[in-house]
Amino acid sequence: MSTLKRYKDLEKSFSKRLSGSVVRAFSSMGTWFGRLFRAGRQKMTIMLVPHTEKRILNLQISFFGLAACVLVLVGAAGALAFATVGYSEVAGKLAGKSDTLRSTQSDLDAIRDTTSRLMKAAKAFQGALDATLSKIGMQPQSSPDARRDGDLAAFFDSSDLGSGRLREASEIDRVTDYLERSVKPLQELGATVAAQGTILTEIPNLWPIKGGIGHISMYYGQNENPIYGSWYIHKGIDISTFRAGDPVLSTADGKVVAVAFDVGLGNYIIIEHKHGFLTRYAHLKAFKVQKGQLVQQGQVIGYIGNTGLSTGPHLHYEVHLGTETIDPLRFLNIKSNATALTQ
Repeated sequence: MSTLKRYKDLEKSFSKRLSGSVVRAFSSMGTWFGRLFRAGRQKMTIMLVPHTEKRILNLQISFFGLAACVLVLVGAAGALAFATVGYSEVAGKLAGKSDTLRSTQSDLDAIRDTTSRLMKAAKAFQGALDATLSKIGMQPQSSPDARRDGDLAAFFDSSDLGSGRLREASEIDRVTDYLERSVKPLQELGATVAAQGTILTEIPNLWPIKGGIGHISMYYGQNENPIYGSWYIHKGIDISTFRAGDPVLSTADGKVVAVAFDVGLGNYIIIEHKHGFLTRYAHLKAFKVQKGQLVQQGQVIGYIGNTGLSTGPHLHYEVHLGTETIDPLRFLNIKSNATALTQ
């Protein structure tokens, strides 16, 4: 019983001390806030004394009012700084847009210049083709009896074209259409000369693998990409001999204009020929010619390889006429026809 009584006495003593401490704490806080309130309500006088005989201006303001003014000034300064930063960002973005617009305008000007040069080159090409066809008794492309839509005269009749960017696009489309239609008269020209037993060393009509070996593993045109599985336009033919190292031949006389490497094509060679032809030989194992070198039809220029994006050793062979690629088999068939006629 005495122990329980002592415990209760201690509990009552602790409660009294705790309540006393809380009361004293709240009393001290109330006293402190009261002093702060009284100090804040105290006023100060700001005197503005002019250097003239005008009356002195007295301004009375409490400490609370002064603190409020300071807070307002600090907030205004922060808002001004934030607005300044935002304006700087906007100004920087506008400057970047202006540079982009200037660059775009420069690109458009370059496209217009290129289109103008393309028109002049196409007109010269038509004149040369017509002259060649006339010499061998074939109908020129620009004759009154020729098809109007396949003639460059229709292209240069640009009265129905628009202006600006659409005009340039329409002009390029018409030149491309004419160049595609020029393939047929060129084939007829080749067939006529081949029938006369002439070797067309200036036209890419030779099988590009030495000895006539190999088979076509992918034809020109729409094909399924063997690596990615998607459909795409194959701009040449792939010739495989199931091995690397077989000699690759130049299909016509010409000049080597590129000996380089591409991630997709691997090691490749581009040869420029007469009559507007270019040929490209890709995925080579090694080169045997240099840039700027003159080569003859049937000369070894490199070796079949597996460089670049390739599923196996083969030669990727392209024929370009003007700005377009064409099916190389159209000209390889010329050689076959000429051989048949001479046998």
